[in-house]
Amino acid sequence: MITISQAVETIVNQRIFIVELLNDGLVNYSSLAKNIKPDVESLLNKKVNDGAIVMSLRRYVSVNKVQTTAKLEKMVRKLGDIIVRSNLADYTFKNSDTLLKKQQKLISLLSTKKDLFYTFSQGVYETTFVLSDIVSKEIPDIFNEERLISYNYGLSSITIKLPAENIDQPGLYYYIFKRIAWEGINVLEVISTTNEFTIILKDKDVDRAFSVIKRLK
Repeated sequence: MITISQAVETIVNQRIFIVELLNDGLVNYSSLAKNIKPDVESLLNKKVNDGAIVMSLRRYVSVNKVQTTAKLEKMVRKLGDIIVRSNLADYTFKNSDTLLKKQQKLISLLSTKKDLFYTFSQGVYETTFVLSDIVSKEIPDIFNEERLISYNYGLSSITIKLPAENIDQPGLYYYIFKRIAWEGINVLEVISTTNEFTIILKDKDVDRAFSVIKRLK
C-alpha cells in the first residue's frame, strides 16, 4: 500500500510542466490538489482529504525543488555550438505518391551547389522543406505538380548542439522554448535529431532568439 505522498509524487512526476511551475511558486496548491485528487484516490483506492494532498505537494516541492532545477540548469549550461543561418525559405507540400521523386530531384540539384542549407521534415499528411532561398527559383519547376500548402521567405535558422545525455532529461526542450516564448518570439518550425535541434524564425526575430539562448548558457 503506497502513501498519499507517494501517490502525489507519482502523479506530479508524470507532469513535468507542473513540476517546474511548482518550483517557481506559480501554482496554487489548493487548486492543484483538487485537480489531481481523482488520480490520487484512484492510486490509493480510497477517499483522500484535500488538505492531505496539499501537505504532500508542499513536501514534494521542498524535497525536489533544488534537485530538479539544478539538473535542468546544469544540462543547459552544457549546450554546445549555436549556429545561425540566414536567407532561408520554407515550403510545405501535401504528401503524395510522387513527392519523394521530386525530393530526390531537389537533392540532386543541391548536390551541385556549395554552402547551402537544406533540411526537411515529413509528417503524416505533409512535408516541409527548409532551404537556402538561392534555389527558390527552381522549386516551382521541381514541384510543379505537387500541392503547395504554405510558403515562407525571409527566414533564419538557429541550430543548437545538445549534450548526449539530453535524451534522459525531461523538460529540456520546454526549459528552452519557454524562455523564447516569454520574449514574444514566434518559432515557425522545429527540426531535430538526437543531439541537436534547429528552430526556424523570421529574420526580424533571430537576434533576440540568439540572445535568449546565449544567456541560458
